[in-house]
Amino acid sequence: MQHGKYRFIVGFLAVPLGLYALFVVWPFIQSIYYSFTDWTGLSPEFKMVGLDNYQRMLHDDIFWKSLQHSLLFALVLPVVTISLALFFAFMINVGGRRRRGGPAIRGVRGSSFYKIVYFFPQVLSIAIVALLFQFAYNPDSGAVNSILRGIGLGHVQPLWLGDPNLALWCVMAVLVWSTVGFFVVLFSAGMASIPAELYEAALIDGASRFTTFFRITLPLLWDTVQSGWVYMGILALGAESFAVVQIMTTGPGGPDYSTTVLVLYVYQKAFRDGQAAYATTIGVALLVVTLAFAAIVMRLGRRERLEF
Repeated sequence: MQHGKYRFIVGFLAVPLGLYALFVVWPFIQSIYYSFTDWTGLSPEFKMVGLDNYQRMLHDDIFWKSLQHSLLFALVLPVVTISLALFFAFMINVGGRRRRGGPAIRGVRGSSFYKIVYFFPQVLSIAIVALLFQFAYNPDSGAVNSILRGIGLGHVQPLWLGDPNLALWCVMAVLVWSTVGFFVVLFSAGMASIPAELYEAALIDGASRFTTFFRITLPLLWDTVQSGWVYMGILALGAESFAVVQIMTTGPGGPDYSTTVLVLYVYQKAFRDGQAAYATTIGVALLVVTLAFAAIVMRLGRRERLEF
């Protein structure tokens, strides 16, 4: 059985690793190379400029503002989204009332329906979600201000996306709404694999639902939570934040760069301003931020693995 084992393994891994190196690793290497040039993205001719692009980036006020917004996305969105998803999943799977003759722990009535409802935003394209909320946030005819007028709060009519102090939080709310359902289903699947006997034993010992969540559910679900945290952070730093900001905000990225994030700034510099080399420099910075975020989450979330 050991004869030819390594040739067999290499035969299966060679093609996937080759494709990964070609389409993932090599573009990263190219980006780092182009960040040391003055390439416009349109001309085949360029020359090396050394660290000029990095020096320019360090003195770029818009870059620092974009970095601040991206870090805020990476810190706030995972906390809010994961917390809401854990709460909803726990209520769906463990929050039901005990019925006579039934198990001590059970989900609420219609839990499968609630999972479908929570997951529904995942069926929609993020572009469609952004357009719907763009109309909802319209200060004159949008649903949000119409509801405020309908409940007697007509004097409270924020500009929402037109207010520099509110625009970024409005965008964050859309991302939370569109992603929380995915994590509800993910955590529900994890909770369904936890033996009900653990919950029943805890309740017999006098533990409350609050205690069982922090003493049983969260520790046994920690690996899934940690993976979801990293995944949500990557979404917040990457394509999801770009799509929502690009579609919903004025500018895009406005007003007054109040919603500009790093990934949008990369796009603008590369395709709007024809500064591909500088855009790749910002992209390298975004890569460093993403890797640092994943490393910090994995390091801080490291704990002894629990099995059941």
